[in-house]
Amino acid sequence: MAGHGYEGGRLNLPFVGHCTFAKAPPMTDWTQVLDADIAVLGAPFDMGTQYRAGARFGPRAIREASTLFSFGHGGAYDFEDDVVYLPKDEVRIVDIGDADMVHTDTIKSHANIELGVRKILESGALPVVLGGDHSVHIPCIRAFDGQKPVHIVHIDAHLDFVDERHGVRYGHGNPLRRASEMKHVTGMTQMGIRNVSSSNRSDYDAARKAGSDILSVRDVRRLGAAGVLARIPDGVRYYCTVDIDGFDPSIAPGTGTPSHGGFLYYEVLEIFQGLAKKGDVVGIDLVEVAPDYDHSGITAMLAAQFLMNVLGFVFHERKQRRSK
Repeated sequence: MAGHGYEGGRLNLPFVGHCTFAKAPPMTDWTQVLDADIAVLGAPFDMGTQYRAGARFGPRAIREASTLFSFGHGGAYDFEDDVVYLPKDEVRIVDIGDADMVHTDTIKSHANIELGVRKILESGALPVVLGGDHSVHIPCIRAFDGQKPVHIVHIDAHLDFVDERHGVRYGHGNPLRRASEMKHVTGMTQMGIRNVSSSNRSDYDAARKAGSDILSVRDVRRLGAAGVLARIPDGVRYYCTVDIDGFDPSIAPGTGTPSHGGFLYYEVLEIFQGLAKKGDVVGIDLVEVAPDYDHSGITAMLAAQFLMNVLGFVFHERKQRRSK
């Protein structure tokens, strides 16, 4: 049967076929070298939550939503930019399935996530991890310990810089604190932090001491995308961690800890488009999508659309740099 797309073969509509991320081919044998530019890993872990669980179903929901953006016609044409993003003959995406979760065992579950990210990095692909609660960022960023240093760009309603409470060091309130302790993390830009948060004043002091630039939603709006980008180091490697509750619950209600006053879609997207121009985005995790709190499905749709657009920006800018 001839290939996929509008020109011939199967039409391959979004609701047809296997539900992988963007309908990318599955490659679930992690012993093989991945022939890919982008590898998507599910991290369906939500045992780190302090309030409403359910983010374990986030990877499935995001994958299903992403079928709408599978671009069976060969790429995604953006008329504002006059660019075809993610052309299939240039950017290959694969879905490597989910890390295995061992119920009640955070350490083992996190180790399985870390292994998946390491396998992706060994293959030279860009890891994209679908959470899961935000604690999955800890094994994701730990997997970069053999890589060149990274600057973390963090979108979230919460600072996530708690050190330890009642012996808990690897929950969804701890990930940026744990990341700050890693030698390969050179700094952080944390955006969207607002209102009453899970972190206290000493955590904010510790974050700033560790080299974090903390911006609220209102800070970002005052600065604008250009002003925000001017505060982020130029020409370095960026690791992006996006908590869906960084967006306003009016467009992202499906999350365990919603916080009003959040970002709207283009506010974040334009920053990430600029980020792709400033340096190399080398890893992404998107977390805290909990679909059972959103029966309309718009939260997972937002997550999938955001990821596809950001990946388009990243690989377009990589191509532009190679051509110079």
